[in-house]
Amino acid sequence: MKAPEADAKPHAGRYRIEALAKGLEVLKLFDETTTSLKLRDICDRTGIPMPTAFRIAATLEESGYLERLTDGAFRPAIAVLTLGSAALRGSSLVQISEQPLRHLSETTGETVNLGVLRGHEVLYLVRLRNTDLVTANVQVGSTLPAPYTSMGKLLLAYLPADELHAILDRYEFRRDAGPNAANDLDDLLARLDRIRQQGFALQDEEVAPGLRSVSVPVFARGEQPVAAVNIAASTTRHSIDDLRGAILAHLQHTADDISARLRAG
Repeated sequence: MKAPEADAKPHAGRYRIEALAKGLEVLKLFDETTTSLKLRDICDRTGIPMPTAFRIAATLEESGYLERLTDGAFRPAIAVLTLGSAALRGSSLVQISEQPLRHLSETTGETVNLGVLRGHEVLYLVRLRNTDLVTANVQVGSTLPAPYTSMGKLLLAYLPADELHAILDRYEFRRDAGPNAANDLDDLLARLDRIRQQGFALQDEEVAPGLRSVSVPVFARGEQPVAAVNIAASTTRHSIDDLRGAILAHLQHTADDISARLRAG
């Protein structure tokens, strides 16, 4: 049997393994807000018939990717976490950024983050946390709403207008966000305009009470950022003026360093 040529472009779905695709579809149901699902929930959300969903869940459980709770629901197991950690550790962006970010964390004594935009959320790829930060539940692999975070707002601000509106036109603004969060699309767009003009983003109790941050872009070879870095601090430690001053200068120096390393890589 002749093997497919390396440079051939296979038709969409030509080599698709349907059972594997359905298993991955089930795993993708779990996120920050959906930590466990019962079999009926899996069927309802995927359209997979109950007998097939049962076999998929049983196979994933046997392989260590799902675990069954006492009420019969399933949640991601250790094998999923291992895959996610390996992917993040293997990212060239993470590898290149790690040393400059550690130096920034040691220099400022504050929490340092690296994130990328995923739709209307920001995904945390690196998090070096100090001991007194408010948001202890955020970790590598976590996502937060982009419209309320400094990294998310920064990355949204650099998007082309059509892409920005495609992401935000139907965005549902949360009532449980911080006290200074944008309340609607017009409010957010005005904030993004200011961020675009100044080249950095501030977050002042928009994610949660007691938390501030400042973010700047990281570039590779294009004019659109590939990521953002920020410094997050409690409101008791730093004022907004602090974040605009020496902290911003340290942050910009680090982002420039990472950008230069990415361009050279």
